Amino acid sequence: MAIQRRTQAIVPRSRASLLSLTSLLAALAVAACAGTSATMAPSGGKVPAAASGPTATPASGPTASPSVSATPASAFSPTGSMAMGRFGHSATLLLDGRVLVAGGQDATGGESDSAELYDPATGQFSQTGPMIYPHISPAAVLLGDGRVLVTGGPLGTVLKRDSSAELYDPSTGKFTVTGFMKVARTGQGTVLLPDGRVLFAGGATTLLAKDKQGFYYPGDDIVLASAELYSPATGQFTMTGSMATARDDPTATLLPNGRVLIAGGSLRAEGSGWKPTASAELYNPATGKFTPTGDMTTARVGHTATLLPNGRVLMVGGDGPSGPVASAELYDPATGRFSPTGALATVRTGHTATLLPNGRVLTVGGADAVDDSLAANILASVELYDPATGTFSPAGSMATGRQSQTATLLADGRVLIAGGADGLPPPTPLMMTTVALSSAELYEP
Repeated sequence: MAIQRRTQAIVPRSRASLLSLTSLLAALAVAACAGTSATMAPSGGKVPAAASGPTATPASGPTASPSVSATPASAFSPTGSMAMGRFGHSATLLLDGRVLVAGGQDATGGESDSAELYDPATGQFSQTGPMIYPHISPAAVLLGDGRVLVTGGPLGTVLKRDSSAELYDPSTGKFTVTGFMKVARTGQGTVLLPDGRVLFAGGATTLLAKDKQGFYYPGDDIVLASAELYSPATGQFTMTGSMATARDDPTATLLPNGRVLIAGGSLRAEGSGWKPTASAELYNPATGKFTPTGDMTTARVGHTATLLPNGRVLMVGGDGPSGPVASAELYDPATGRFSPTGALATVRTGHTATLLPNGRVLTVGGADAVDDSLAANILASVELYDPATGTFSPAGSMATGRQSQTATLLADGRVLIAGGADGLPPPTPLMMTTVALSSAELYEP
């Protein structure tokens, strides 16, 4: 699977269950030898300062072929680099137009508590934070009061760090701990609800086992059907209704009617082998319950989901039962059904999808094979989806191929592409060859 799942609402997780395994085991061993609990202390690492219209109804027929229409290549231009290379991080547009980049992993798979701010006015990143705990592939949500909620641990274990939630205050540049999730989870679907609460649905948690010497080690990965809500008013999490299907790495999309579409994901956790699902469910905040809706035409995990101006949801790429796919499909809330639309020219997983002000969807980067394949290519290519024609067309290339990057729509209509990986992690952390990128680029439509 790709290093990180990217959706418009969140983002989600990576091969964190493998990549941070070594550091976790070391921390647990130290705790056991010292006779302390398994709760990890907050990380204290610092980061040095450093120079992020009306649309016609989409075609909904059974289109399956990639687009061949020619679109003039829009310009990519370099911008300032981050202080550290990172992938599996989050990027959140703040109310003042700056972008908060937080967490992720470096080239060794090490988890990061660092955070940076990108200022579009200067084109530079600067230090902020750091976070209290490290977060890999965090769910980062801009709240109504301008603060940013950051959740999600490296493994989703019972360790305190893996259930922690933090709030970033742009006025102070500091993170503070807020309530802890009821169930430690990673790879959950996350979305801000109209009433200001935040929904966390599904994901996976890793059980910890203890041997005869008192050492803890990661046990089974469990895929979750449970869901919970965060209230900014109280700073606490509460459980809500559970999904009919336990799923890891689903997408979560707020629909115009206030309901949330939870689609796809894996029926098994990353460490026990993926099994993509085509099923989808709707969450109703008024009742706190999930109900089934139509299945996708293709089972997929690691795909993107983008709400279009006409209210439909575009699902693109991801990993299917036999590997990455190029197919795309549309969900129509009026009918509760998915239908195929034009396909990508290139299979992609670990890519990003961003809705542009003109109503088109920018699909960027990713990889064309699963992460333990030596034949995988990291993609620099970019494609645009046009809802008016239901097709994708080429839109130029980045200077650097990257996957598990972030893509953030800026207030001026440009898109900040930041970080990512230009390599793929082998099956074990000790063979790590990934290059974590510190570079960033700007796309101008």
